[in-house]
This record gives sequence, C-alpha cells and structure tokens, in this order.
Amino acid sequence: MLRRLSPIQPASFEFTPANLEWAQAQITKFPEGRQQSAIIAVLWRAQEQEGWLTRPAIEYCASLLGMAYMRALEVATFYFMFQLYPVGSVANIQICGTTTCMICGAEDLVRICKEKIAATPHTLSEDGRFSWEEVECLGLAPMRRSSRSARTSTRTSPPRSCPS
Repeated sequence: MLRRLSPIQPASFEFTPANLEWAQAQITKFPEGRQQSAIIAVLWRAQEQEGWLTRPAIEYCASLLGMAYMRALEVATFYFMFQLYPVGSVANIQICGTTTCMICGAEDLVRICKEKIAATPHTLSEDGRFSWEEVECLGLAPMRRSSRSARTSTRTSPPRSCPS
C-alpha cells in the first residue's frame, strides 16, 4: 500500500527541550556509527509531540541523526505506526484492507467509517475528534484498531468467525 505525506504541512518542527534531551539520550544507546538506528524511536517521539508525523518533523529527525531525509522518509512511510496525516483527537480507526479481511467483513467497517466519520480516509470528522484509514494486515479477520488517545494506547476488535 502506497503511503504518502499529507499535502498540508506546517512550516517547521522542533523538539521541545525535554523531547530533545530524551532523543539525545536514545541516540547514545547505540554504538558509534550506528546512531541512525534510533530513527524509529526519534520519529515516534516527534509524532507524540505533534499528534502526527509531518515532513518538517521527518527532516528534523533525519538531521538530528545525520542521515539523509529519504532514509528517514522510507522508515516513516513503511511502518503504519506513523501517522502521515492529522488524526482525530479522540481516535484514529485503522481497518485492515487485505483480501481476507475484506471477504470477512472489513468492507462493512469501511462503509460505517465513511458514514460516521468522513467520506474518505485520512480526513478528520467535522468535529476533529475522529479519523480513519485502511492499513495492511493487523493479524485477525476482519480487524480494526483504534486508539483512544491518538498518540498512545491501542485497542483491537475481538476476533470473529469468517464465513467459510
């Protein structure tokens, strides 16, 4: 699934002093010459600070780690844990879009999200509280994952039988 950055981006990003201190501590956990291995942790902290991962945040993190922007972008777009669009302040619903899940009812979940949240994925509800997106396999069919706080905890739907 092709993932792209939101076309709407803030002008800049900078860690708060506390988050910069935290990021620098993470970087020191890796051996000399391997500091770029902290990219996932540093990107995650940037996302926690802003609520979603922006291009300026990815650029900032890449610079902090002395790596090319493209390498950081590859990580950010590969992992579904990184939100590349603004997400709802209450919950972002992730629905598995694989064939198995679609056969087992994920299309119904997508229809409900389109009716109740927004007609298209990566769009905030009118009140800004909810958003939804289609993702790759989450492990059960059909599957949806939602975060109560768009930045921290996740909750998954209970498994149900798939029609044979």
